[in-house]
Amino acid sequence: MSAGATTVQAAAPQAGAPRGAASAAVPNAEATGRRVEEVLDRLAQRDDREASAAAEELVRVLMGFYGAGLARIMHLLGSGTDDDGPRSALLGDDLVTSLLVLHDLHPEDTAARIGRALDSVRRQHPAEVAEFDGDTGTLRLRSGDSGGCGCPSTSRQAQQAVEAAVSCFAPEVTSMQWEAAGERSEPALLQISRRPPTAATAS
Repeated sequence: MSAGATTVQAAAPQAGAPRGAASAAVPNAEATGRRVEEVLDRLAQRDDREASAAAEELVRVLMGFYGAGLARIMHLLGSGTDDDGPRSALLGDDLVTSLLVLHDLHPEDTAARIGRALDSVRRQHPAEVAEFDGDTGTLRLRSGDSGGCGCPSTSRQAQQAVEAAVSCFAPEVTSMQWEAAGERSEPALLQISRRPPTAATAS
């Protein structure tokens, strides 16, 4: 057995599994598994154990990630759904969303996915969007009132939870900034007077 055989076993189809007529544009699991194994064998033949081990670990991490995503999809499809069917549950899941965004398959735009991210943590860590710059990927956020003690450690933990959610749902957000408490764009106050303003007198 080759060095990468045990790593890519899951990539090969199970015995007796139905085989459809694979399109040239659709990857074939068996061919992909062989290709990965060939690459790992080439690294092993170079007698670079560190590189070979790193490559095998990379394959295991990626397969674990996609395996978890597929398992989540199957779980959500089998769970009870609302009138919208499984679509809402799938698009509202951070792991499934990250996979869809990774392959440019998510049907919602960045703003909608940022909204989903904030909704997913709003009960514990309310926050709202102050501004999003699509050109730079910068998102400015404003903390909501969670009813907590307001101490710095609690505030920072809440911000980290929000940032983690946004990173999953909208990875194109490259940086996040927080407005200080009370830092809002308020309209200018109008001075109301009983008489029209007079010209300033020269000093």
